[in-house]
Amino acid sequence: MKNCIILFDLDGTLIDSTEAIYDSFCVTFKHFNQTIPTFESVKSKIGHTLDTMFHTLGVKENEIPHYASIYKEHYRKICSAKTTLLPNAKEAILQAHSFAQLGVVTTKTGQYSKILLDNMEVGNYFTCIIGRENVKNAKPSAEPILKALESFPPLSKDKIYMIGDTPLDIEAAKNAGVQSIALTSGYAKLEVLKQHTQNIKNNALEAVLAIKSQL
Repeated sequence: MKNCIILFDLDGTLIDSTEAIYDSFCVTFKHFNQTIPTFESVKSKIGHTLDTMFHTLGVKENEIPHYASIYKEHYRKICSAKTTLLPNAKEAILQAHSFAQLGVVTTKTGQYSKILLDNMEVGNYFTCIIGRENVKNAKPSAEPILKALESFPPLSKDKIYMIGDTPLDIEAAKNAGVQSIALTSGYAKLEVLKQHTQNIKNNALEAVLAIKSQL
C-alpha cells in the first residue's frame, strides 16, 4: 500500500478555469441586468465558494441562489472547453500517483470537477473528489479534508498533504492537522501566502517532488 496521501486543490493548483469562471459570472450578471464585474474582482476571489464570491460582488443574500443557478447552468456548458491543465500539472499527478494515494478537495462542485478531470484524462488517478456539495462547511474548515480522508485507509497525519494555492487550503490543512504546501501558480500573491506558511513552491510538480524527497 502507498504510505502517503496527497490531496490537491483544483483551480490555480492543477487547472486553469479562469476564463470559464469569469465568462459565467458575466453571463449571470447580464441575465439579471446588473453591471458586469471586472475580471480582477472575480479572479481575486477564485478559490472561495460560489456563494461567497457572489456576496463579495454585491449580490443580496436572498438573491444568491438565483444567481448561482444561472451561473451553474452556463458553466456546465462551457467548462470543459474553457479549462486547461496548468503547466506541469499532469506530470505532478503522474509523479504523485507513483508513490501516493490521491484525492481532490475543492470548493468547486464535485460533479463538474469530475467531468473536467475525466475530460483531461486524469480523473482515474484520484480515489475521491470532494466538492462543495459534499460538505456543510467549505475550506478553511477541516471538514472537506476530513471527508476526503474517509476514502483512504488510516494514515499518520504527517504522511498526509494538502497542496493548494490559497490561504484557504493552508488553513484547512492546519485545521485538519495535516501537512500543507502552498503554491504560487494560482490566485494568491506570495506575500499573502507567507502570512500562512513558509512551505511554498512554484507549482504542483515542485510540491510533489518535495514530498517524494522526504519519504
